Amino acid sequence: MDPQTTSLHSTIASRPVRLAIVGYGSAGRVFHAPLVSGVPGLELHCIVSSKPDAVRADWPDVAVVAQAAQAFADPLVDVVVIATSNESHFSLARDALIAGKHVVVDKPCTVTLEQTTELLALAAAKGLVFSVFQNRRFDADFLSLQEVLASGVLGRIVHFESHFDRYRPVVPERWREQALPGSGLWFDLGAHLVDQALVLFGMPQSISVDTACQRDGALVNDYFHTQLRYSQHPGLRVILHASALVGALGPRFAVHGTLGSFVKYGLDTQEDALKAGGRPHVDTLDAWGADPLTGTVTTYPNQQLHTAMAPQAAGNYCAFYASLLSHLRGETPCATVTPAQIWSDMALLTVGQASAEQGVPLELPALPADFARG
Repeated sequence: MDPQTTSLHSTIASRPVRLAIVGYGSAGRVFHAPLVSGVPGLELHCIVSSKPDAVRADWPDVAVVAQAAQAFADPLVDVVVIATSNESHFSLARDALIAGKHVVVDKPCTVTLEQTTELLALAAAKGLVFSVFQNRRFDADFLSLQEVLASGVLGRIVHFESHFDRYRPVVPERWREQALPGSGLWFDLGAHLVDQALVLFGMPQSISVDTACQRDGALVNDYFHTQLRYSQHPGLRVILHASALVGALGPRFAVHGTLGSFVKYGLDTQEDALKAGGRPHVDTLDAWGADPLTGTVTTYPNQQLHTAMAPQAAGNYCAFYASLLSHLRGETPCATVTPAQIWSDMALLTVGQASAEQGVPLELPALPADFARG
């Protein structure tokens, strides 16, 4: 561990942790800046953007710099958040780690498993925290689903179906819709869905992915249908699905077990609230993360149909950054998204992409021993 990093760790518990956000497009503006500002103990120190007027209109007291290298060289910056296009994640994260900064990268981590492996190894060698922003671990419906599964009321799970469908028939002009590495719906919404499946069931044995370009003028996939199979969960089938052309939305989650089912409609409301200009605060999240559409749990006690409302957990995207702060201060042993999970998520995305290209199911690689401890 270099002297700069050692000094950072020794002082970080006694003062606010200062973050720099690289990029002020939708990810930096809608998600990262409001969430960082909502966690006491974190300080939004500077934002790297080519549009300083837009940043100052939202954050008049936050410094704006034009180049990422300026933030990386700033001795006051503890953590760098990479909120740029997927293709740029690797080089920016690598430079930030070399500069001795802890790093958070917006999902997906990179565009190849090799790039992600290199970043994880570099962070470990320098004794730095490297994490990926997986905010949908803190969706209200996903938290409620975890409560239901933990209760055992559904019995052994045999079918898990997760949909992230939307109706967006017009292809927008943005980098995610261009023929670039890491573009398309699979690396966008797929990154959310594979991470949630990983949290619930662990690493699958194989993955089968079908992708398509369905909208007029689509240059990259705007549809995917994925099946995961697990050696450790015989009989379990996990379906992950997303499309940009679903006008009549079905369930967000449909989970079936030997004793009953969980069904949930509607998306978590936090993204819409953030897009509308909302700024959550970690201490006042009850109303913020409330889900107006409660899931249902259907069981058959004494062979009689019984339907009840599922637990109503509150969504909390601030929890990602609150957990990061706790870890940096030595209060928790690991970050919310561990090195093993970061590597596994990227393996699922890249092997899934290969499955779609080849048109066959593919086996997943084994987790490297260096990351298995994370």
